[in-house]
Amino acid sequence: MKRSEINRLVHAANICFVNHGWSLPPHPRWDVTDFGLGRWRENALVLVNLAEEPEYCEKLMYAQRDMTTPAHCHRQKKEDIISRWGVLRVRVWAGVPAESGTREFQIQVNGALQTIASGSTIDLPAGSRVTLVPGVYHEFFPVSDECIIGEVSTANDDAHDNFFVNPDIGRYPHVDEDEPAQVRLLSDKA
Repeated sequence: MKRSEINRLVHAANICFVNHGWSLPPHPRWDVTDFGLGRWRENALVLVNLAEEPEYCEKLMYAQRDMTTPAHCHRQKKEDIISRWGVLRVRVWAGVPAESGTREFQIQVNGALQTIASGSTIDLPAGSRVTLVPGVYHEFFPVSDECIIGEVSTANDDAHDNFFVNPDIGRYPHVDEDEPAQVRLLSDKA
C-alpha cells in the first residue's frame, strides 16, 4: 500500500468516527492493512486498538463498501463482531470453507443461538453483534457505504492466531513511502 492510501483511509475513518460520535483515546494505536494482497479497495481494514490486556482486547474498525476482511478463523480467540454504525455483512462457516459444505451449526447473534448453514451470511445493523468461537471461519464487509465495526474479544495474537483461507495473505502490508505518515501504525518500524 502507498502511505498516501493509508493516510486517506485513516482520514476517512477519523471523519466517520467523529461524525457518528466515536471518540478515540489519546495516542490511538492505528493499524491499516490490505492483508498483503495489494488490493486495498477490495481487501482492507482500518483498526484502532482501544484495549490490549492479557485477558481481553477491544478494537474499533472502519471499512468502506466492497472492502472485505478475508475468510479466516482463530484457534484461541473468541470474539464479538459488532456493527457500531452502518450495516455489516458477516459470512460464517462451520470449519474450513471448502470442507464445510452447507452443514448446519449454531452461532450466537445478539446473544441468542441461531442454527444456520455453513457459508450463510448474517446482516448486522448498527448495534447488532455476532459471537464467533474458535474454529468458526468468517469474513465481513460493509453493505452500507461505510461501517464502524467493534470487536471485543479474548486476548489477541495477530502473529500466531489468524488462520486465513488464502495462503497468500499477510497480516501487514508492504508500505510504499510516497508521502509522510499522518499516524504511526502498529506495523511501522521504530
